[in-house]
Amino acid sequence: MFSRKSQKTGSSPEPKRERRAAVRHGDRMNATPDNKSRFVIAMVLFVGVYGAIGVRLVTWGTVPDARTMSFRAADQIMASRPDLVDRNGSVLATDIRVASLFAEPRKIVDANEASELLLSVLPDLDPKWLYNSLSSEAGFLWLRRELTPSQQQAILDLGVPGIGFRTEKRRFYPGGTTAGFVTGHVNVDNQGIAGMEKYIDDQGYLALQNSGLAVDAELEPVQLSIDLRVQHILRDELSEAMTRYRSIAAGGVVMNAKTGEILAMTSLPDYDPNDPRQALEKDRMNRTSAGLYEMGSTFKSFTSAMALDTGKVNLLSKFDASRPIRIGGHQISDFHGKKRVLTLEEVFIYSSNIGSAKEAELVGIEGHQAFLTRLGLLSRLQTELPEVATPTQPKNWKLVNSITASYGHGISTTPLQTAVAAGALMNGGKLIPPTFLPRTEEQAAAVATQVITKSASDDMRYLFRLNVEDQRGSGNYAEIDGYRVGGKTGTANKVVNGRYSDNKKFNAFLSAFPMDDPQYIVLIYIDEPQPEPGKYYATAGMNTAPTAGNVIRRAAPLLNVKPDLGPTGETLLVSY
Repeated sequence: MFSRKSQKTGSSPEPKRERRAAVRHGDRMNATPDNKSRFVIAMVLFVGVYGAIGVRLVTWGTVPDARTMSFRAADQIMASRPDLVDRNGSVLATDIRVASLFAEPRKIVDANEASELLLSVLPDLDPKWLYNSLSSEAGFLWLRRELTPSQQQAILDLGVPGIGFRTEKRRFYPGGTTAGFVTGHVNVDNQGIAGMEKYIDDQGYLALQNSGLAVDAELEPVQLSIDLRVQHILRDELSEAMTRYRSIAAGGVVMNAKTGEILAMTSLPDYDPNDPRQALEKDRMNRTSAGLYEMGSTFKSFTSAMALDTGKVNLLSKFDASRPIRIGGHQISDFHGKKRVLTLEEVFIYSSNIGSAKEAELVGIEGHQAFLTRLGLLSRLQTELPEVATPTQPKNWKLVNSITASYGHGISTTPLQTAVAAGALMNGGKLIPPTFLPRTEEQAAAVATQVITKSASDDMRYLFRLNVEDQRGSGNYAEIDGYRVGGKTGTANKVVNGRYSDNKKFNAFLSAFPMDDPQYIVLIYIDEPQPEPGKYYATAGMNTAPTAGNVIRRAAPLLNVKPDLGPTGETLLVSY
């Protein structure tokens, strides 16, 4: 018994437990650095693995596949374009919703059957392309943009799996061809590529559309200076003139002489912006602002104005037109020459080439070039419409160039520029840049440039009116009772294979009304007109002058120009 007690109470076992405890404590102390390393490694691996996964997800999210790109494009197409309206609020262009057809080939069970079914509704699709597309591994592809409602319903009735529709916006032009060259058109992605549609995009709308800020946005309409009623009249009269005179083209412009606003502008043959493919046809170009022509005797208006502006001559000054001018191996003569000395007034109404050449000689070569440049006839026109051509002129002006330019040969400019320059001759001598947006007279005055004296402008108004009301003038057929029309004809021989043709002409009539205080400029041109049945001549006085008269007769009341019928008219009104 004692011995067991002495074992329990002995001192020898305690030091051993202390040593073991110390050893275990020491192991923990020595093990701490290894655990910390393993912890750091684990954290690095954790961050690395999840970082790699995150990078991969970001990469996959930013790589554009066909479906992603197509839906992004469709979202852009859903962007609202602002309506285009005329000066009276009539709609020229607006957005409508349409359906577009897409496919997800991976979900299509039988590409051959799906192709046959779709071709039964859309027979103009390429069968080979359609089958290859539907049997591919693509995730998304467009099959047809802008379907009609009947086409959409017919495809829905087919019940083809993997086929769907996406609602998009399509531009619609209610007037069709009426103002196509002014409004322009958009592409399949609803982006402006011509006319005022392109101008709007270039002013910042395209950036708004690409940023997604224009989706389902309520945008204020863009008002143009165009008067849809006058636009219709202009196009209607030109269309009839093309038929009557069997011409290859025609065009014209109606401009406010006080503000530079374009109220109407067209060129025939034209196109329907609802079908932009028509614009690609060879003869469908905007000749009025993008076509270059020798404007013929209408340029004599600027030559006479130039001479009067010098202050060296007046309406009664005389120029010897008794003999042709010979220069550079060419002879310059008059169409219906009087073969005598003519006053400046007679030079204008008889449309004397010889007299105009003498007027140009009076000013000099440098002065002549500078004057035409000052009127904007030799440089590219600055306006909102993108389709504007740059005029051509002789590289080095010589005497022969100045002489031929005096009666409208050797220099090619646009009909629109000719009308704009004429505005300066009629409104007191101020050249006003043209605009397709509304502008007040105060705003016009801020951008106007005085290019000729007021007295020269007054004389030109007199000459314009005289050329229409006097039986000796070439513009008689433009006379419209009550509206005091004035103008100048131009019959230019066209250049064919480097030589002037005797039977192909470009005719124009440059006019204004009412001549006591001209408010509007009207320019009409007809390309290669033929004589009317029973008539021998096809000069401008026989075709462009009466066409301009018809436009003025119909448009003047809409433009609030009151007719002045004189004492006879007042008597009739009193009797009524």
